[in-house]
Amino acid sequence: MGRVTARLAGSLCLISVLAFANCASAQNTKTYRIGFLTPASAAAIEDRLSRFRQGMRELGYVDQSATIEFRSAEGKQERLDELAAELNRLGVDVVLTHGVVATLSAKRASAKTPIVCFACGELVSTGLVPNLGRPGSNITGQTLVTPEVSGKRVELLKEVVPGLTRLAVLWNSDNPVSKPEFKETEAAARASGLDLVSVSVQKSNDFARAFNSMKEGRAQAVIVLSDAMFFGNRDLIASLAVENRLPAISYSGEFARSGAIMSYGPDLLVLAHRAAVYVDKILKGAKPGDLPVEQPTKFEFVINLKTAKSLGITVPKVLLTAADEVIE
Repeated sequence: MGRVTARLAGSLCLISVLAFANCASAQNTKTYRIGFLTPASAAAIEDRLSRFRQGMRELGYVDQSATIEFRSAEGKQERLDELAAELNRLGVDVVLTHGVVATLSAKRASAKTPIVCFACGELVSTGLVPNLGRPGSNITGQTLVTPEVSGKRVELLKEVVPGLTRLAVLWNSDNPVSKPEFKETEAAARASGLDLVSVSVQKSNDFARAFNSMKEGRAQAVIVLSDAMFFGNRDLIASLAVENRLPAISYSGEFARSGAIMSYGPDLLVLAHRAAVYVDKILKGAKPGDLPVEQPTKFEFVINLKTAKSLGITVPKVLLTAADEVIE
């Protein structure tokens, strides 16, 4: 009986030690706060936020250990500075930003808080980082920019619009990222012998005017450049393009799913999922300035065949075969 009692006492002691250790471990588990700053509406960004959450869960974070402070400007970019300052006052551990304009606001709010930019445009020419290989500041993340993409979109429109001579470009001249992208698109259009109709939109209530300008400029098709505000208004942009009989191509598959005739660009859901890796590394002690900015490696080509038919356009079979997704 003495041995049994001793064993029982030892077991109880071990259980107590393990319970104490587990309790202590639980008490020492840090809860992280991640800011999420976007100019787009909550509804427009929902799928990307969901994919980011999935990435965090796969890395071992549960909702209790990594809470997200979500801040949306709901299409009003002028609110971003205020929202970025609010996140800074909350003392978040890292800020995940959607697009360059949001990243600029986060940088103005704090030069110390780590910033991970996902689905961003040009980061070097806008002064956010000195170079992609070694950002050297409190900012890192992913860029959407690759030099060949603008030319590819021009080529695709020429394939589906026979006799294309005048091409409209819808862009936001207030967005610093749009300027180099516009120049690349302009150069690609000129190289293809196309005249350009430049139409800039800075506010979400100005899209109807923009499409009227395209028609007045005798545009035959339109390229929609990357902009978080545009993404948030993709349904409106796509419907106006169809209403004005203008085949439209943009950078995100969501535009084609919303009714634009085509889209070609990086897979944005993949980028949102990948952003979790950056956040995880920073939460574990890595410095943003030591993490190279990634360029896209996976591109998504989506064709909306239903829209093409409504516009009386026959999409070449070679493009249908090459598409990652065909919407019928």
